[in-house]
Amino acid sequence: MWEKELEIALLAAKESAKVIMEIYKKDFQIEIKSDNSPVTNADKQADKLIREIISKNYPTHALLTEESEDDLNRLDNDFVWIVDPIDGTKDFIAKDDEFTTSIALAYKHEVVVGVISAPALNEFYFATKNGGAFKLKDGVITPLKVNDKIEALTCLISVFHTKPEEVALIKKHSNKIVTSKKVGSCLKACNIAEGKAELSYRLSDGTKEWDIAASVLIVKEAGGIFVKPDLTEISFNRKDVYNREGYIMANRKENILL
Repeated sequence: MWEKELEIALLAAKESAKVIMEIYKKDFQIEIKSDNSPVTNADKQADKLIREIISKNYPTHALLTEESEDDLNRLDNDFVWIVDPIDGTKDFIAKDDEFTTSIALAYKHEVVVGVISAPALNEFYFATKNGGAFKLKDGVITPLKVNDKIEALTCLISVFHTKPEEVALIKKHSNKIVTSKKVGSCLKACNIAEGKAELSYRLSDGTKEWDIAASVLIVKEAGGIFVKPDLTEISFNRKDVYNREGYIMANRKENILL
């Protein structure tokens, strides 16, 4: 029932990818925000374009995006688009190709449409609630499904933000987790949805709603698990946008090792 919304989200992802890649191939401006995180003109231009496309098609819907001021009137709206124009700005600056754009629609605090684009890889991952998860690359659409592994697991860790608690947990379960691999931004969720890995931890409060909204739906629709460390579900369009407890994503519930 979310086909039109998915169409608009994919349009916004594709159009913003063009803008992002034009800047990525050149020298670009880097600023440091008040929270000490970097932002580039690519973040800002992609944010503006995505907002324009969504607002034109859904003028009554609210928006929550990383690079725009938060309008708390969104809390009274059943529909809110949650957007990270560039997730993995440090990856973008490092030019490692592992940055993404995340666009999600939440309806009554639950994500119902999710799109993740990897502009430098020309890949698009998308899902709708109860509609499955898919990957689009070079005009070919492939269904996504997590794998069934419960032994010899691969755990994905952040390129720039891995915490000691996460490293300790991987070591604690070294009998099951045999490989840890650095993967940038939302690509960790995409890898798990594709069956390329089984587990990823984020045990800090350093992320916000826009960092995970699309990822949650894509992983779940591919058959995986995406929950808080206490195994409860994550809601969206909250007053406090920080993911205070962190989160865990896995291919199977048995692999949520704590």
